[in-house]
Amino acid sequence: SSTSRGLGDVYKRQGLACISALSFAASNPLSVHILDLQTGQPMPGVTVTLEQKKGSDWKQINSDATNEQGRIVALYPANQALSAGIYRVIFKTGKHYAQLNQKTFFVEIPVEFNIDKVDEHYHIPLLLSPYGYSTYRGN
Repeated sequence: SSTSRGLGDVYKRQGLACISALSFAASNPLSVHILDLQTGQPMPGVTVTLEQKKGSDWKQINSDATNEQGRIVALYPANQALSAGIYRVIFKTGKHYAQLNQKTFFVEIPVEFNIDKVDEHYHIPLLLSPYGYSTYRGN
C-alpha cells in the first residue's frame, strides 16, 4: 500500500541519516555522552570544552553542546590530526542545572585523559546526578 511504502521511505531516510552520522562519528577520534542518573534520560544542551595540555598550561581546542541524545559525536577538531598527549574535557554542568532551577554540587566536571594511540576512537561517557558522577572510557 502507499502508506507502507511511505513508511518504508521514512525508515530508509532515517537509516541513511543514522549511517551518515555514524560514519562521521567514526572519522572523528573523540566523542562524549551525558546521561542523567535520576531520570535515565540524555542531557541535551550541555556545553563541553576540549583542551590539550601544552607544558604546564591548557589550550582549548574545541567546544560544542550535547545534542538531543546527550551526545557530541565529533568533539575533536575536524581539521586536525589526532596527536598523542594529555587532554581534558570539561562538562559545564552548572549552567544545565541552573536552567532547570535545580541545585548541583558540581559546577564543572573536568575529565583528564591520556591519548597514546592516535589510530583509536576515544569515547567519554558521563553518568551524572546533582551530587555525584561517574565516567569511564567507552567505545
